[in-house]
Amino acid sequence: MTIRAHTAYGRGESWALVLAAGEGSRLRTLTTTETGLAVPKQFCSLRGERSLLDETILRAQSIVPTQRICVIVAAHHQAWWDRCLAPLQPDNVIVQPRNLGTANGILLPLLHILERDPDARIVILPSDHHVQHEPILQRSLQDGLSAMDHDRLGLALLGADPEFADDELGYIVPGKPCGQGMYEVCRFVEKPSVAAAQSLMNEGGLWNVFILIARARALLRLIERQCPDVVDRLQRVVRQTRRVQDDKELSAVYEALPELDFSRHIAQPEAASLRVLRVPQCGWSDLGTPRRVAEVLTRSAALRVTTARAPAVAPYLNLAEQFARFAAPIGASPSC
Repeated sequence: MTIRAHTAYGRGESWALVLAAGEGSRLRTLTTTETGLAVPKQFCSLRGERSLLDETILRAQSIVPTQRICVIVAAHHQAWWDRCLAPLQPDNVIVQPRNLGTANGILLPLLHILERDPDARIVILPSDHHVQHEPILQRSLQDGLSAMDHDRLGLALLGADPEFADDELGYIVPGKPCGQGMYEVCRFVEKPSVAAAQSLMNEGGLWNVFILIARARALLRLIERQCPDVVDRLQRVVRQTRRVQDDKELSAVYEALPELDFSRHIAQPEAASLRVLRVPQCGWSDLGTPRRVAEVLTRSAALRVTTARAPAVAPYLNLAEQFARFAAPIGASPSC
C-alpha cells in the first residue's frame, strides 16, 4: 500500500473524465506494428503528431482546468500512459485492473470524482475521437455544462448533425424540446442500414457521439437504477481506498464484476431519463474502424504520408502511415 496525496477541491465545479482504457480491437489491423505489437488506438496518432489521447486532453483543457481532468486507464497499458499522463495530478489518473466495458469504466472514476466534489458537473470524453472543427464542439460542451444547472434531469448525451448516412454509427432520435438547446430522447437506433440511416436523418436523427454531460450525482443514480450491486461494491472499495492505493482490494472486486456496456445496459433502458444536446456538424469521427480512418484522411486530404517521424519524446504509431502500408489507393480499406 502507498499513501496517496489528495488535492483540495471546491464544490459544484466542472470536471472532465477522459475514457482511455479500451483496447480498440476493431482497429487492430492499423494499430499493429510490423513487429506484431498491438497498440491501443488512444496511444496512436492520426498523422504522427499528438496521440489521440493527447488531443482529447487538450479538448478537455478547453473547458475545464487541468487539475479537474481525470483519466481512466487500464493497468496493463501502463507502458503507454505512464509518461504521457505525467503532467496530470497522480490522483487524477484512475487505474482499473482490467477492461470490463464502458459502464464500469465510467463508474469507477465517477465515484472518485464524487468523493472529492459531491456536486460536480462532469463531461465524459472518449479518447478515440477526431474533430475537424474543435471550436464548434467546444461551444456545445460549454453550453451543455451551463444547461446542467437548469435541467431537471441533469443528464445529456451529445448528438451531432449527421454529415452522411453512416451504417457504422448509433443514432439518437430527438423528441420534444426541453429548453437550453436540449431535447427529450425519443429512441436509440444502433448501426442501421444505409437506407435506414438516411430515413433517420430525414426524421432529424443525430449521430450518437458518446459524449455525456451530467450532474455527477444524477449520473450515479442512473447507473444505480440498472446496476445497484455493481455501484454498491465499487462505492465501498473507493471509499475504503480513497487515501490508500490498494490495488489488491480493487482487483478482487473487479474479479466479481460483470462486463457492462454503457449504451446497451444503461443509456438505452434509461432513454426517458436522458436529454440529447444537438451539436452542429464539426467533422466528428470516432475512428472506430479502418473505414472511418480512411474517411477522415481522405476528407482532410491528409493521405500524403511522408517519411517524417513524430518527435522523439512522443513516438506515436502513425495511423496515416499504417493505412498507406495496407491500402495504397485513397479510400480503400485494409481487410480485417
